[in-house]
Order: sequence, then C-alpha cells, then structure tokens
Amino acid sequence: MSHFFKRQDDGTLRIEVAKRGKELLWDALLNKGTAFTEEERETFGLAGLLPAQVNTIDDQAERTYQAIIRKPEPLEQYIGLRALQDRNETLFYRLLIDHLEEFMPIVYTPTVGEAGFHFSQIFRRGRGIWITPEHRGRIKELLAGLGKPYVRLIVVTDNERILGLGDQGAGGMVIPIGKLALYAGCAGLHPSTTLPISIDVGTDNRHLLDDPQYVGYRQPRLRGEEYDALIDEFVQAVKECFPEVLLQWEDFKKVNAFDLLARYQDEILSFNDDIQGTAAVTTAGLVAACRVIGEKLSDQRIAILGGGAAGVGIAHQLRGAFEREGKSADEITRSIAVLDSRGLIHSGREGLDEHKKTFAWPHELATEHGLDPTEKIELEHMMGTMKPTMLIGTSGVPGTFTESALREMAKHVERPVVFPLSNPTAMSEAHAADVVEWTEGRALIATGSPFDPVKYDDRMIHVSQGNNVYIFPGVGLGALAARATKVTDSMFTAAAADLAEQVSPEDLEAGKLYPRLAEMRKITRSIGQAVARQVFEEGLAQADADTTIEDLIDELIWEPAYPTLVPV
Repeated sequence: MSHFFKRQDDGTLRIEVAKRGKELLWDALLNKGTAFTEEERETFGLAGLLPAQVNTIDDQAERTYQAIIRKPEPLEQYIGLRALQDRNETLFYRLLIDHLEEFMPIVYTPTVGEAGFHFSQIFRRGRGIWITPEHRGRIKELLAGLGKPYVRLIVVTDNERILGLGDQGAGGMVIPIGKLALYAGCAGLHPSTTLPISIDVGTDNRHLLDDPQYVGYRQPRLRGEEYDALIDEFVQAVKECFPEVLLQWEDFKKVNAFDLLARYQDEILSFNDDIQGTAAVTTAGLVAACRVIGEKLSDQRIAILGGGAAGVGIAHQLRGAFEREGKSADEITRSIAVLDSRGLIHSGREGLDEHKKTFAWPHELATEHGLDPTEKIELEHMMGTMKPTMLIGTSGVPGTFTESALREMAKHVERPVVFPLSNPTAMSEAHAADVVEWTEGRALIATGSPFDPVKYDDRMIHVSQGNNVYIFPGVGLGALAARATKVTDSMFTAAAADLAEQVSPEDLEAGKLYPRLAEMRKITRSIGQAVARQVFEEGLAQADADTTIEDLIDELIWEPAYPTLVPV
C-alpha cells in the first residue's frame, strides 16, 4: 500500500515516527489533534501543547462539521475544509466521507472553480509541487527532494483550461488538489501515495498578470518546442522518481490534451480525465437513459455541441459502443454529429483539427439532410434534420441549448435525453428548469454541476449530475490494483458499463441516471474491480494473478482512522 506505513493484522495502520512535539502536530498525515492519547502525549513530547481533554475522532468530526456548516458562503466552507486538510488529513477524510454528498460541491465543482478564480487571495499553505520554466534541467531533483518515493498517483495540470473558466494560472492547482481529495475519499487511496502537480508555464490571462497579489509565474504562457521539452523532462523525471505511478492529465488545452495522451500513453501509465473520464461518465448516463426508455444505445441519434477534448472524447467512446453493438461505419457516422463554434463538423471545412476529422460528416451526408455545408450549420438546423434523440453539451458556453432548439427536438422525440455538461454552473448550456419547461417535462436530464429537482405540473423531476467522480477514482483504483502497464479505452468502457448497472430500478423509475453520490465508496470499489478485470483480460496486468481481484482492490483501500504511532 505504501512505504509510509504498514497495515497491521486488524487492518489498522502502524507508522514509525521520528517527529516530536510541534513538528508532529504540524504534519497533517500524522497529526491527531485532541485525539492524541495521554500515553502518546508523553511519548511524543506533546504534554502541554494540547487542551487537557482527549477526544475521539467522532467527537472531532462533529465539532468540525458544525464549524464548517456555520460558514455562510460555499467559498468560505471550501477554505475551512482546505485548512482542515492541511492540519489533519485523517479527520478531513473522515468528514468528507461522512458527508460526501453535502461536501462534494464544496471540495470540487462548482465551488472549486470559484476557489481557482480567487486562488491568490485565499492562498494559505502550499500543497503539492509547482514546476515552472525556471526549473528546467532539475525537475528530477525537485521530485526526488520531496522524499516521497512511494507516490502512486499524480494529477497534473498546466492550468490552461480550468473547468469552463479557461486559463487560471497558478489557480489551476485547485483541480489536482480536489481530484486527489476525491481519490482518497471515494477510492480510499491513502493521501500519502498521492501528489498534486501544477506545471506553471505562465499565463495569458491579463487579469492575473496585472494583479499585484498573483502568486504564480508572472510570464506569458510558454508554448511550442520549449513547452514540449519541459513536459518531456517532467514525464521522464516522474518515471525515474516514481516508477509505479499513475499519471492523470487534467485540464490541458484540447490540442495539448490529445497530443500528450497520444505521445505518452504507451510510455507511462496515464490517462486524460477530460477526454476519457468525461466520455465514460456520459456514456454511462446515456446507457442508463436507454434503460428508462427501453431502447439500445446504438438505436440513438446523438448531437454533441462542443468539439474540444470532452466532446470528441465522448464521440470516440460512443463510436466504440456502437461498434460493439454491431453498427456499420456508415451507420455510426450518421448517428453521431459533433458541432463546435463553427457549426457542424464536416469534411468540407478547411483547417479541421486532426482530432475532429474522425467525426466529420461527409459533404454528401450534410446535403442529404438538406444542410448547406458552405454555410455555418447551427444546432437549431440539426434539430429539424438529424432529429437527435440525445443532446450533449460540452461547449463551455452558457445558454447554447436554446428554447427553439429544445422545443424542436421535443417535437420528434418522446423522451429527449439532454445533457448540458459544462462546468461550473454559470457555464451550463441550459438550466435544468428551462430544459424541463421546453421539453414539457419529458426530458431525461444530466448536468455537469448540481441542480435542484424541478417541479413540473404536480411532480418533481430529478436532475442527475454527470460528475466525473463516478469514473476516474474507480479507473485509477483498478489500474493501480492490477498494476496495469497501460490504461486503455476499454477500461473506461468497463467502468461506464459497471456504473450504468449500479443505477437501481427505483432510481431509473424516478428519472435518475446515476447512483447516489453518498454511495461513492461502494460504487468506486465495484468499478475498480471491473477495471482490474479488464486489465487482466487485456494481458496488461503485472499483479499476482493468483490473488483475487477483490483482495487486490481492498489492499489499496484506506479507511480514515487514526494510525498507531511508534516512536523511532
């Protein structure tokens, strides 16, 4: 599990500790606060440094929970939870797991977007590592200097496409921190085995460059060959310092996202959550919707608004799903339409990005649908010609699912499936209440950020959240447990299928397309097993084949309870 600790026969953790006194209290992985026993206080030089009362972790969790919920604003709650994480990680994760559904929107989207925007103003204490162009030639030295050879999981960003907010410079670090918090909370990976990294190559955000309080690398964003060389040095350093690590690429500009995934997926165990994770969680929601309407996924016509990493990733995952259900290449092309800021992606367009070409409609197909490829083909045009049964938004542009488009869609489909997935809430392609109104209450809806249920006539319509947290912790858990040599698209397919199956018939009846977030530990464990099985089936596992999948998974899962500390 980790070189940091050993698991005892009763499942609890045992850690050899050389720190004493205040140094021990300042170590968030070791600190127990008022839960240090009288014996521990004497043994580790803590006498007089803590109040007299010895508390249980239950006492601490209740006290801390009350302190957090008294804060009036989500951003203040985020600051409070981050402060707790920095001083006592065991208590932080106990609180997060006990109140996962309540605190998920605080620890991650949508509040994490606001935290990134105000990062310099709310910065308190460094976590993880920042790599800048000034570190060229010594990145390996920086990583080795952490003294953490047992790191198994890294989430890294270059901060250029943070949610729907764009280039946030150093503020993008909130994303790796948040994602790793969810890995520990949902998958049970011990926080000592994780490392958030920001490759801070500058920013083109003029607001940040002009802000005297900005804490990041105050230079225009590095690009081109110098950027590529810095990334390559980083990857090689990671491979040498952490040979068993899983690297998750996060929130890179779409061209870089596709390029880095293709360049390094065979060189280091890695995946891109924006491309592959978003695709899998979306596919799972669509499969669940098909269970509601009693049809196959391959029978659907799907329009995707957004030609970036997420939109193209979804199209790629759907193409694979359609192929497995026996659709021909021509049928698949007709069934999936991708639109970007220039309208429908088609073969006649000049300057088409390489990653979009696979999903470009042939000129003849557009003409067959009465569309003029020489003009910009808008979403509204597609509603009346292609007549999609499912509509997905990853555009990052609010309000692009217009009333006219959705009313037109609802004319042709009894149960429209509408997924405005862009984050945070302000960037959503449509508000849930509008989708309900414009489809006369018939739509099955999933959004990227949480929305409250919507009342329509005499019933309440649930709005599911297609949160990537349903997928990436399970994929990471399964890949690490099986000691995979590569993460493949088929592993994400296995994760999506397992997730869709975990939606209960009762939830489907109520229009819910994903299981409850409160059940994330159970959900993630099941997905981890499905992914690990897929790793073995593809011959990519290095783990002991004689050990059961369940045991491989459970060996990695940590329950937040205070460890036994042994003085050295």
